[in-house]
Amino acid sequence: MMKNCFILLEIMLFIAIILPGALTEPVEDKQALLDFFHNIPHSPSLNWNESSSVCRGWAGVFCNSDESRVVAIRLPATGLLGPIPVNTLSRLSALETLSLRLNRISGPFPSDLSQLENLSSLYLQYNEFSGPLPLDFSVWRNLSVLDLSNNLFNGSIPSSISNLTHLTVLNLANNSLSGEFPDLDIPSLQWLDLSNNSLTGNVPHSLTRFPSWVFSNNNITVEHGAIPPSFPLQPPGSRPTRKGKGLNESAILGVAIGGSVVGLILVAVLLTACWLKRGKENGSSTMESKKKETSVNKRGFESQEQKNNLNFFMDSNLAFDLEDLLRASAEVLGKGTFGVSYKATLEDSTIVVVKRLNQVTVGKREFEQQMELIGNIKHEHVVSLRAYYYSKDEKLMVYDYYGQGSVSAMLHSKEGNGLPLLDWDSRMKIAIGTARGLAHIHTENGGKCSHGNVRASNIFLNSKGYGCVSDVGLSVLMNSIPVPATRTVGYRAPEVTDTRRASEAADVYSFGVVLLELLTGKCPIHVEGGNEVVNLVRWVKSVVREEWTAEVFDVELLRYPNIEEEMVEMLQIGLSCVAKMPEERPKMMDIVSKIEQVWRMSTGTGQSSGSRSAHSTPVRVMEIGSSSYSHSNF
Repeated sequence: MMKNCFILLEIMLFIAIILPGALTEPVEDKQALLDFFHNIPHSPSLNWNESSSVCRGWAGVFCNSDESRVVAIRLPATGLLGPIPVNTLSRLSALETLSLRLNRISGPFPSDLSQLENLSSLYLQYNEFSGPLPLDFSVWRNLSVLDLSNNLFNGSIPSSISNLTHLTVLNLANNSLSGEFPDLDIPSLQWLDLSNNSLTGNVPHSLTRFPSWVFSNNNITVEHGAIPPSFPLQPPGSRPTRKGKGLNESAILGVAIGGSVVGLILVAVLLTACWLKRGKENGSSTMESKKKETSVNKRGFESQEQKNNLNFFMDSNLAFDLEDLLRASAEVLGKGTFGVSYKATLEDSTIVVVKRLNQVTVGKREFEQQMELIGNIKHEHVVSLRAYYYSKDEKLMVYDYYGQGSVSAMLHSKEGNGLPLLDWDSRMKIAIGTARGLAHIHTENGGKCSHGNVRASNIFLNSKGYGCVSDVGLSVLMNSIPVPATRTVGYRAPEVTDTRRASEAADVYSFGVVLLELLTGKCPIHVEGGNEVVNLVRWVKSVVREEWTAEVFDVELLRYPNIEEEMVEMLQIGLSCVAKMPEERPKMMDIVSKIEQVWRMSTGTGQSSGSRSAHSTPVRVMEIGSSSYSHSNF
């Protein structure tokens, strides 16, 4: 008996130490969510069940730090259908955030949500709610974000909204609200949208600080003295951070010009123009067309809302819209040849990369055709295009986010910045993955597809550490960039005089430069000595002509013994890729085979490189520049 007691005690200690959440499971909140789960149609992908932990395993459910209460529910685009079951979500008395946007929830506004006194953010946009708004909003005294846009709400706007003293975001756009506009004197309000309703009367003086598009497509009059449309608004839900700012006017719909006042004014004008255009388009559509579900069109992509033109490809599991991007917390990742890239963190914690294109010359039809081509390229070594946005003034592309950064950053950033060091195996995996990705791209569109912008800053590491190429096929959309001025001059093949005319041979040359970059650790164009500008390809060829190659390789690689032969083989491949004449360069499929052969040698699955050390005497390679190594070796 005593032995059994000790065993039971050990089990209890194990649970208390290893599984602390098991002792603090919010039982009542869990049952409330299960009641909701079992009484509303939903996507089968929801993994809620009684046997798993509500705080650790349930999708879209977030608990407080000690896992004693549920504090946030985020279920965007999960196929929720019909009315919200009564006496379910309203029992989550500690709930602070409720996001049910982009579903098909119908019926009146759930009256029992008034019991959620701690609610601070309520996102119900893009559903089919109908009927009047609640008369008394005062019960949500902590509410800071209220988004009920793109529903079927009617009736007047309750004056009790004025009692929400912490409200920063109010979006009631695209409903059927009517009546005169109440005086919503809320000093904390930063973002307001009441467009596309049936409101009448004059806009109160307290709200004339907002631009005119906020009230567009209503029967109302803005009082004299209203701030013009160029007033720069803070996007909803944004929070100042040290690292970045919201993906607002200066991030997506404006020119990111480091804090310049002139820049902010220009950006605000662009943002206002886009909103005015959107309001005009929405005003001419019927309420039924606004509420259409996500539909797959004949070009192979799907749009969550036709009116905002944010188009998702069919395999994408993302669920957000353009307004979500505008509200997202964001930071600039870098400025490339074709535009600026941002890391965007959405309110449901989804992280994506948004590329804002510049100098796009083609029209909408040609742009969408190219997006279709790019979006349909699916390969483990090609970064997938998830969505895009097109308007006359703005073109955006949405990609997956790779947290380790680009290969360029890993190779050339200063020490101590937290980026992983690239050892020999890592560099080989980057080369293999990149080559496989490019080889696949060259098979697309009947063998007529090419990348057009291969460089280390467009290569990322997938979950297995292999290279993945991004920015596929954008060069054909852009203005021709003068060759001496292009940022990719170090990667550019000699025959390229028009940056819009990409070719497989030019991709091979650029890939060869990336290989030399991996082997030498040097940038394609770098400065040595005093102020001497050095071209990497010419420098490597000059060293090889002297028949001594040890000084070519990155000193970081000299730490690894017995890899001299593999390094020399990779150098040979790189030099064959950067041959001056395009017809002398190998095909990407042949390059893949050759690199994989070197990889097998390096990992010991093929012929070993022997016992030579990279710290021994310099390797003398006479055959690299001779006729014994040519394209026929592939």
